[in-house]
Amino acid sequence: MESGTLKNVLGSVGTGTLISAVVSFWQTIITSAAAQRALVAPVVEESRRALRNLSAEYRALDREFFPSDVFEPTATPDPAFNQKLMADLERTRLYCFRGFSGRYAACRMLLAHSECEVRVVLADPRDDEAISGRARYTLRNEGVESNYGSVQARLKDEIGIGLVGLYLARARSRLIDVTVVPDPPLERLELFDDSCWLSLYSNTSAGVVRLHPRTLRFTEGSFVYGVERAEFLRISSSRYGQHFTIHPNTSTDDFFALYEKITGSPLDEKRFHTLENKFHTFRLEFSRAAQLRS
Repeated sequence: MESGTLKNVLGSVGTGTLISAVVSFWQTIITSAAAQRALVAPVVEESRRALRNLSAEYRALDREFFPSDVFEPTATPDPAFNQKLMADLERTRLYCFRGFSGRYAACRMLLAHSECEVRVVLADPRDDEAISGRARYTLRNEGVESNYGSVQARLKDEIGIGLVGLYLARARSRLIDVTVVPDPPLERLELFDDSCWLSLYSNTSAGVVRLHPRTLRFTEGSFVYGVERAEFLRISSSRYGQHFTIHPNTSTDDFFALYEKITGSPLDEKRFHTLENKFHTFRLEFSRAAQLRS
């Protein structure tokens, strides 16, 4: 446009409009940011607080009902499983073992550096029903090559090996309290001051049967720990079980008499040394496979 009044007027109007648009644009951005801080930020913070509370509740539920560690079935001893369990044993003052023969408990006592009170619940070798559950599990693991009679005889021999092993480990404990029951739970339990370990010999529904079954670790304060500890103490003090004690000063003759009371079979020097050699062979094989100090 040519210079003149009209151009000056349009220029002034255009400049004012442009300035107003720029100012309005930034004012809108600033107002939106302020509104977001005033309205959205509290909602976001409240949501974060609710999520933190919910996460804390879930963690509490995890500690209460869910295992801290899960070890899947294996055909040979799992080094990670055994090393973590041995770490719990080194810290405990009371070691409770509920199982079939006690061989593993005796091995762990000999391999540990600490000294603690030991309570053991074992199957009654004189009662065939007491070992039927473990025999069926062993047959499922070994397949059609095995028969029930040979497995049953081998399991009874393992109980003898376990008893001899506990006797050999007597100096590692102030007292070994042995309870023999005719109907022990099928699951193996190893209980410490701050954890319990459940080996699920009855869990065959997944179709995976191994010599060493699925094992769950629960920490102290969890529901499962409290239940298993109470149940173990109930069984180990029940008047229906047979109770025996092995002290560091228990003599060989005293143990021979104790062995006959538990198994119903006499024990002489020759048989004792045979079981002793079998236990040491088992201990060396176990400690080597589990990568533990022999």
